[in-house]
Amino acid sequence: MLQLWLAGLVRRVQWRILGTIFGVAITVALLTSLGSYISSSTHSLTRRAIAHVPVDWQIELAPGTNPSEVRKALLRTTDVLAVQLVGYAGIAGLSTAAHGTTQTTASGKALGIGSHYFADFPSELRVLTGSSQGVLLMQQTAANLHATVGDRISLLRVGLAPVVVHVDGIVDLPQADSLFQAVGLPSNAAPQAPPDNVVVLPETLWHRFFDRQASLRPDSVRIQLHVRISHALPSSPTAAYTAVTDRAKNLEARVTGGATVGNNLGAQLLSTQADALYASVLLWFLGIPGATLAAILTITIAAVGRRRQALEQALLRVRGARSAQILQLAVAEAAVVAIGGVALGAIAGWVIVGALGISLAPVWTGIALFVGALLALGTMIVPAWLQSRETTVVAARSTVERHERSLWERVYLDAILLIVAAVVFWQTANTGYQVVVAPEGVPQTSVQYAVFLAPFCLWLGAALIALRLIRGSLSRASNTVTSLLRVSAGNLAPLVAASFARQSHLLAKGVVLVMLAFSFALSTALFNTTYNAQSRVDAQLTNGADVTVQTHVPFTSVASFRSRLSGLPDVRATALMQHRLAYVGNDLQDFYGIDSRTLAQATTISNAFFANGNAAATLNSLATNPDGVLVSQETATTYELHPGDPINLRLQWPSDHRYHVVPFRFLGVVREFPTAPKDSFIIANADYVARTTTSAAASIALLRVSGSPSATAAQARKLLESVPGVQVTDIETATREISASLTSVSLAGLTALELSFAVVFVVATSGLILGLSFAERRRMYAILCALGARDNQLRAFLWSEGALLLIVGSAAGCALGVALAHILVAVLTGVFDPPPEGLAVPWAYIAVLFALAVAGTGVAVGNAVAVMKRSVTQTIREL
Repeated sequence: MLQLWLAGLVRRVQWRILGTIFGVAITVALLTSLGSYISSSTHSLTRRAIAHVPVDWQIELAPGTNPSEVRKALLRTTDVLAVQLVGYAGIAGLSTAAHGTTQTTASGKALGIGSHYFADFPSELRVLTGSSQGVLLMQQTAANLHATVGDRISLLRVGLAPVVVHVDGIVDLPQADSLFQAVGLPSNAAPQAPPDNVVVLPETLWHRFFDRQASLRPDSVRIQLHVRISHALPSSPTAAYTAVTDRAKNLEARVTGGATVGNNLGAQLLSTQADALYASVLLWFLGIPGATLAAILTITIAAVGRRRQALEQALLRVRGARSAQILQLAVAEAAVVAIGGVALGAIAGWVIVGALGISLAPVWTGIALFVGALLALGTMIVPAWLQSRETTVVAARSTVERHERSLWERVYLDAILLIVAAVVFWQTANTGYQVVVAPEGVPQTSVQYAVFLAPFCLWLGAALIALRLIRGSLSRASNTVTSLLRVSAGNLAPLVAASFARQSHLLAKGVVLVMLAFSFALSTALFNTTYNAQSRVDAQLTNGADVTVQTHVPFTSVASFRSRLSGLPDVRATALMQHRLAYVGNDLQDFYGIDSRTLAQATTISNAFFANGNAAATLNSLATNPDGVLVSQETATTYELHPGDPINLRLQWPSDHRYHVVPFRFLGVVREFPTAPKDSFIIANADYVARTTTSAAASIALLRVSGSPSATAAQARKLLESVPGVQVTDIETATREISASLTSVSLAGLTALELSFAVVFVVATSGLILGLSFAERRRMYAILCALGARDNQLRAFLWSEGALLLIVGSAAGCALGVALAHILVAVLTGVFDPPPEGLAVPWAYIAVLFALAVAGTGVAVGNAVAVMKRSVTQTIREL
């Protein structure tokens, strides 16, 4: 009996069985690929973060500690890839005499490094001009001394006579904050600013100059071991942080107070925990609605044949079948669906994961298979069990169904959910919330899941209220509905409206399902497109423009190269910027002189860069106030500045290389700016700076290109290869360099994954659900044909239903999708740096989406018309 039953199901209701298998397979494939993508992204984020740590451990030795003993303990603690001894000595200053004048700096530091330091820790020092060996001056120190390669400078030692050395190279110290950190300070201590004046000496020369100073003034000299350890760590940043921290503590215990570990690698992993958790939240938040929609689609497909199932059960009971036997048949049907759906979904998931180039996550695969099997069994067995217990033969044979108001309708759950969504969103968006909380100094992060109530409640509340409104509109067969149906049904509009009223519950569910499919597709497409566009803005903010040319030689201008750079094939616009250093009080900050009228032609100037949220107004104010200046929020707060207040800055003049007071007027706050650091910096008019300091030298050229930025950068390097101290960078390189941050998490794979599934959902809801619905109502359409309905009259019924699902569902879905995308961007605003000014719209994808939805509807209607052309008598007899 069981085999005959299954054979009959496959032969008579194969499309419903296949449709349910399809729904289960989508759920399994989506969960498998999504879980694998999240696992791979977390691992990738951790790996990229630790790869950008210049020195993993800075081990500071206590006075009198033997470095060899610490090295031995270090080798017993962990796998060591590189160790270098670094000496730090305080100096009273540096001086040089040139052109009849003497330049002297304030106090600073003298570093002593080995000959292989550059090879072992290449990120710590970047050569700007000259050699990488010998005596090296930091760029700012060279500017303060007006010194260059080959000059003689004096090191003013503490308590000893000065010593004279020759400068072999000028370098930049991009990691100065960590290089000069005070190892061993409490985690809540304020960070110390790195020294303004630094000279780097060969290790042997450093010992010759400062070993005696260490004896006389031990407080002015310290020794560190810079260490690079193996990065074979757990993929989770939390587990990796624990492993690295335990090793550092083990080392400190072995040397019993002889050394303190500055755990840079652990600090990076600590900050990465929040990013990794944020990334997981982001990916799940984008993916879970898709998995939920896949489950709803499966349940809806299975429910299409619910009335047929009731009739079959009634027939079996009339012929003597017991409830247990009927339930056994339902279990067999569910097993077929579960096995088929899980197997097909597993294969599809494996193929998708391979196409994305990521590793299959076994844990998530197991979860996906379990959920798929549970979905199949629950979808098929539970309704059959309820029907076998509650449905009588007479009720099953009834042709008129009575629908009572559900509990959610009586308590107005839809309205409550929408109110909750509005309140939560208003509260979170106006209280400076953070989705991911990372307490200072605590190796744990947490998610404030309450902020996700707004989009969740909106999604669910919109679906319920749409179900209520659509069902109510259709059930009354109002004049408005009849008038709208005249477009597709003509004179049959009243009959079609009456048919819609009879099927209002079923049609409303179909429209809501289409709405949810479109809302998922549109919200995902809008967010992913906005995210990818903003990632480029973030990279452009770091690099300055598509291509940036910068000279590191003080008061050297790139203006003379501008015409040649503008002549490169793909260059569409160029702009020059001055980059200098200025004192605000005793605080040395980066200073940028710009032409506010032309800068936006070469790079993106976002409204989010400025505190007032209006880039055009701010730049116009700067242009109309020659002595105007924009400063960071920190500077404005520290010095209690208000718009219009005078502010005196000290700028270096090329004539004597001394800092002189230049008056400015405070105009507003700038949060971020191309090429500027993330902390404190100043923006002013280049013309005013050139006039007051007698130098118009512009050290930065920004290039907007229409082709490949990396190709244009290569052409610019070749063009300027003979110019010393010039560096050319491009936005693609900048994207790789910021790959340790959350905004670098590539959504390319996730975008392709989700948008592909979104297309499947839209086609399935607009085509498959409609087709299965037609198939279940073949008897009604056959009776219409038997009563004399012509083909065009039959098409009026079919096309009207298809148009209802497609037009109303897609319109409501688009509105909901845009609203969800706006809320999603607002809730996850911490992902973006800077926040986007608006949503980026993928018009091509939306056009393809609608085209496929129309095609799916057309195929479903066309197939239904073809089926209706069969023998009416045969169709009625079969059903």
